[in-house]
Amino acid sequence: MRERILVVDDEPQILRAVRTSLQAAGYEVDVAETAAAALTSAASRPPDAVILDLVLPDGNGIDVCRELRRWSAAPVLVLSAIGDEQEKVAALDAGAGDYVTKPFGVEELLARLRAILRRAAPAEPLLKVGDLEIDLEKSALHRNGELVQLTPHEFGLLRLFATNEGKLLTHRTILREVWGAAYQTESHYLHVYVSQLRQKIEDDPTRPRYLLTETGAGYRFVDPKS
Repeated sequence: MRERILVVDDEPQILRAVRTSLQAAGYEVDVAETAAAALTSAASRPPDAVILDLVLPDGNGIDVCRELRRWSAAPVLVLSAIGDEQEKVAALDAGAGDYVTKPFGVEELLARLRAILRRAAPAEPLLKVGDLEIDLEKSALHRNGELVQLTPHEFGLLRLFATNEGKLLTHRTILREVWGAAYQTESHYLHVYVSQLRQKIEDDPTRPRYLLTETGAGYRFVDPKS
């Protein structure tokens, strides 16, 4: 079966362009122009992913994302205007998987959509990223075939990053997932542990290839060989 994508935007020309591009790429497409219509469509015809504009005539895309996260596991790709950095971070904290800045190219949109769909698939127990081999069942890391000793929090961080490869994770999201809701503002914890993790996975921790900093937003874990 073809994957169904729900596209939510109040600009008719963008809806038409995105729908045409997605259909040409083999996806089934539903569209909505308002927050209310988006939630109704997602409930009646559950999508495999949602492409969501942040500015809607009857509400905020962040609120739509937050509501979707209450009852849907469909990954959300946010469309945002240039300069809306805080809005992007808020959307990611609300559960969005990634964002594309307007104006965007079709190939970038399709690539990011494929990425969030891949990340939504069940994680394999053994992940390989570059020279790293991460065993989720045994909580073990091998780098170039050698076992690397990690503390429980370091492996918790690595697990979160590796199972969200390519996705921008905000500071608040990482703290909540690894340390718990009470630590969402304790960013100094995160900086210390990210530094320690880089010491163990990077060839040169001062010039990281795996664990990249997204200034003002969070971190992104990538495969340097891809």
